[in-house]
Order: sequence, then C-alpha cells, then structure tokens
Amino acid sequence: MADKLIVSSSPHLRSGVTTHKIMLDVIIALVPAMIASGIIFGPQALLLIAISVATCVVSEYVCRRMMKRENTIGDLSAVVTGILLAFNVPVGINPLALVFGGVAAIVVVKQMFGGIGQNFVNPALTARIILMSSFPSQMSTWATPFYYLHQTDAMTTATPLNVLKNGADGTIPTFLNLFVGVRAGCLGETCAVALILGGIYLVMRKVISPVIPLCYIGTAALISLIAGRNVVFDVLAGGLLLGAIFMATDYSTSPINFKGKIVFAVGAGIITMLIRIFGALPEGVSFSIILMNIMVPHIERLTRPHAFGKERVKK
Repeated sequence: MADKLIVSSSPHLRSGVTTHKIMLDVIIALVPAMIASGIIFGPQALLLIAISVATCVVSEYVCRRMMKRENTIGDLSAVVTGILLAFNVPVGINPLALVFGGVAAIVVVKQMFGGIGQNFVNPALTARIILMSSFPSQMSTWATPFYYLHQTDAMTTATPLNVLKNGADGTIPTFLNLFVGVRAGCLGETCAVALILGGIYLVMRKVISPVIPLCYIGTAALISLIAGRNVVFDVLAGGLLLGAIFMATDYSTSPINFKGKIVFAVGAGIITMLIRIFGALPEGVSFSIILMNIMVPHIERLTRPHAFGKERVKK
C-alpha cells in the first residue's frame, strides 16, 4: 500500500520549543532577582510575589472559562506576568492593590485582546502604570533596604533617581550598593547583578536576543554621557536593567526582525532618558517601553526585509 501524501498548512519544520519551555526559562532567569528581593526587603517581598502570581493565574483561568476558550495557564505566561508585576511595585504596597493590578494585567491587557501573543502592550508594565495612577502614594513610598532586620521606619526614604532629580530626602548609594541592590526601589529592579545573571541565562538559552537589551541600555548610557550625567548611576539606579532584559524583549510586543529590534530599543532608550532629564517623573522605563510597544507595527512595516530575489521598485 502506497504511503499517503498528507497535505497540511505551514509551518512544516517543527522544533521542541514550546511556550511552556520558554516561560519556564524566563522564570528560572527571574529566580536570582526573586531571592535578592527576599534578602533585601524581607519575607513581605516573597509574599507579594506569591500573591501577584496567584492573582494572575486565577484571573487567566477564570477569564478563559468565562470566555469558553481553551485554558492556557499551563503555558506559564501568567506566572511570568505575575512575577514581573510584583517586581514593579514597592514592598509597602497594599496586597489588595496588587491584586487589582494582576486582574488588570491579565483580564484587560491580555485576555480581552485574545490572550498570549495578541496583546499589543506589555501586561505587567501596563498594570504598573494603572497602579501608579490609581494608588500614587503607595506606588511612590519606598522601604529602606533591610528595614525588617533593624526595625526602622520603612517609609522614610526615596529611590536614588528621586534623590538625584528632586532632591528628596535620602542618600545616594555607592556603585557597589547599586550593583548588589542595597537601595530603595521596586522589588525586582534593585539588584543589578541578579538581573544581569538572568539576562545572560536567557541569551545562552537563546530565549532572547541580546540586541534589544544592549541597544536599549547603550542608548540610555550614551545620552546620559552627552547630558553630563553619571552613566553608571543612570544604568544601575532605576528599572533600566529590569525593563531592558525582561520586558522590552517580550515576544508579543517587540519587533521580530533585526533592524526593527534596533529601532525599538534605541527609541525606548531615548524616551527613557528624555523623561529622566526633562520629565516630572524621575523614571521613564515603563512609559518608554509601552510607547514603543504601540509603535511596533509601524516599526516592523518600515524595517521589513525584502523577499529574496525581488527587485526594488524604481522611483
């Protein structure tokens, strides 16, 4: 009996790469920053991460059931969103506010646009902006590192960028403290060494390309140098590393082709530094990535490579 000719739609080349495996690698890459947040800000940080993850997973499960769609909590994307959302809030935030942010990230930003791969902006960053607008006091009240060890007031300090920009009460940390995370800030953004280790892991596993993180950080550093600011401080003091490595590289909301990645990252770096230098806010990573997310369809259209063998249209 002759073999049957099976006709099917593309893609015909298959690999073992799945969404579950990619998201698991991202979770593994986030573990060093999770451990660092627990050491720097105490058990409350780990509790907030757990609450955020649980909220995102439950929200996705319930939402998919109500929409009568196949459930996707097994792909671990909701877990990643939950971790990243928790990484973008201070340790003193009310857990109920974080639950509100998790529901907004999954239900509004992700599922209402069709689910994973169809959201046009990063869910965790969008939820952070929603929380900044809804709970400005809680989202701008920062804990002193290790306050849980020596029982000092956790709510009397400022982030390094806020100290530098607005002259807020607080001390400028040393470069070593910035590198290891002994400073005020959101849970996942303080420890630079943990974020860099996670980024190296993702590049080695070929989960992300180094193009976006390097171009994003490089652009911000160059503008900082031109503006006469402290380059090392601008790279390590805010959420630049967290945003460049783990959120600007999101598959759904960043360009696919090489030129597009460069344009996207350079644009994010420029907007970040414009906000830091001229804006009212001391930080601009969240807004810069979201704005560039919105521009991705236009970036991909303008940087689309020509088909092999196709002649250029003569003007």
